[in-house]
Amino acid sequence: MIKYAIFAFKGELMCFIHVLLNAIELAKKGKEAKIIIEGEAVTLIEELEKSGNPLFKKAKEMGLIDCVCKACSAKMGALEYNEKSDIPLCDEMSGHPSMNRFIDDGYRIITL
Repeated sequence: MIKYAIFAFKGELMCFIHVLLNAIELAKKGKEAKIIIEGEAVTLIEELEKSGNPLFKKAKEMGLIDCVCKACSAKMGALEYNEKSDIPLCDEMSGHPSMNRFIDDGYRIITL
């Protein structure tokens, strides 16, 4: 099975919606997909959860969201909210999620 790790960096809602759409489609087509929320994108979690965004909810229900960056959450002022969300924080690479972990597990990396 082909596996994809999508690292979302941009804090633009429309860009992140496309991350969600692509991860959901990949999973529905039988591929494994994981979303890793990094950079400015960490600030979108609160907005997406409070608005009840259906794509974000679906991605969470499907288990597609792997983690959110702890260092970026702190830097962008979103750590307190993100710590309370049900999305794990990753910090294994100097406070950030490690692409190497996904590569070692056979994932192809996509950055958006």
